[in-house]
Amino acid sequence: MDTDSIHSGYSHHSNRSRGSNKQSERSSRDRHKSHSRDSSSRSDKNVTINASSAQPQQPDQSSAPTDAQDDNWGETTTAVTGTSDHSLSQEDLAGFGKETEGPVEKLNCVRFLPLALILLLGLLVLITPLFFLVLPQLMWPERLQACGTACEGLFLSLAFKLLILLLAGWALFVRPARASLSRIAVFRALLGLLTLLLLLSYWLFFGVRILDTQDENYQGIVQFAVSLVDALLFIHYLAVVLLEIRHLQPCFSLCVVRSTDGETHHYNLGQLSIQQAALVILEHYYKDFSVHNPALLTAAKSRAAKHLAGLKVYNVDGAGSDTATSQSRAKIAAAARQRDTSHNELYYEEAEHDRRVRKRRARLVVAVEEAFTHVRRLQEEEKKKLPGDEMDPREAAQAIFPSMAQALQKYLRTTRQQHCHSMDSIQAHLAFCITNNMTPKAFLESYLMAGPTLQYMRECWRTGQWMLVSEASVTSPLRHGSEFQLKSSDFSLVVTSKAIPHLKLSEEYVHPKSHKFVLQLQSETSV
Repeated sequence: MDTDSIHSGYSHHSNRSRGSNKQSERSSRDRHKSHSRDSSSRSDKNVTINASSAQPQQPDQSSAPTDAQDDNWGETTTAVTGTSDHSLSQEDLAGFGKETEGPVEKLNCVRFLPLALILLLGLLVLITPLFFLVLPQLMWPERLQACGTACEGLFLSLAFKLLILLLAGWALFVRPARASLSRIAVFRALLGLLTLLLLLSYWLFFGVRILDTQDENYQGIVQFAVSLVDALLFIHYLAVVLLEIRHLQPCFSLCVVRSTDGETHHYNLGQLSIQQAALVILEHYYKDFSVHNPALLTAAKSRAAKHLAGLKVYNVDGAGSDTATSQSRAKIAAAARQRDTSHNELYYEEAEHDRRVRKRRARLVVAVEEAFTHVRRLQEEEKKKLPGDEMDPREAAQAIFPSMAQALQKYLRTTRQQHCHSMDSIQAHLAFCITNNMTPKAFLESYLMAGPTLQYMRECWRTGQWMLVSEASVTSPLRHGSEFQLKSSDFSLVVTSKAIPHLKLSEEYVHPKSHKFVLQLQSETSV
């Protein structure tokens, strides 16, 4: 280390960044004033809204270099009553965010293929017993023996059994597809194959023993059709046991960890295959896990990049063959020495961020309470007007939204939630709260606390495809120690399975008189 010297330029870099931030703030204020003088007049009631807050941002746009601009946004931009190039009127504000709606997802014909096969098999099941009864009447009606009341009773029993089979099959199999699986469901395929084998066996028996010989005993033919319906009902009972009852008893405890932020949840599942367990986990994910916010994960990366950018290495002896290697070693050594003081910087950064969040939250709460107070005042005035002059909840939301929009946008930008809420969704939620006479606290709960994934816009949670990664076959059942992953474009869910231990309960009999005791008093006591 005699020829190379290490210089830490973090303090110089931070002073220079603060000076550049101040210059950018002055220039933005000057540009704002100049544009506000030159722009044409639009409306008397305008509020300054940043259009980027209504659009979902990419994860790399919320990194640390934009923190200074986000934090100082409230000081450099204010609500105005005149005109501005960034101002939006109430008419523009009502339609704000509509252009961010994604394209309508095209229908995928493959997802309807299992339903089509189920309907085709169900139609074959229903018409087969009817063909058994009609074909003899059409081919040799003069040779059939009359069966009278016995056949009429069998007809009635057959009709009700077919009706029950139709309703039961509709309730169990005719359902919208929850997901498109990579492999077929083993039990569903087994039940379909069993049904086809049963129908094929009955058709073969009907062709050989009845059609070829032209059997004259019509009562036996009717009983043959009734036996087919009975067998189909037993297959449906087997389907209920395999598809609906078998997995109800919990056998495994699955630990689900999100790879980015480490959020963890546990679920108890029964006897399922790996792909069926993955489908159940995804259904629970959208209602149990908080929305994935990539903007909150960039703080550590930006802090590490800032440390490396603050290090400067000077080569005194000139370029050498091992210049790059010596510089990398010097940076590693300097970073190791700065590691002892990095926790202080992290502590003060988090304290400053918490202070800004509390400040923005207090301003937002006050702004929303004032807006709802104005709504109550308007509702009292509307009661005195004619029925035709009453204001719609949507119009009331658009009228009071500009008074809270600035405080709400500052809070969302400080907490890095601006990509999760569009202006249209905020106004719709505000109109919903006004319609149902909710309090300001009920309105703010969606923005102050991170909720489940499904409560946000589709752009925040909708994933085109999940990829199931497993060493074992996805159709194999869950076992103790099974591990698999569910990967999306931004993160993955790591799942670990553990068998629920066998519990053994023992009984200990307690005699009723064992709790009784006798108090013996001596003669010299005061009692």
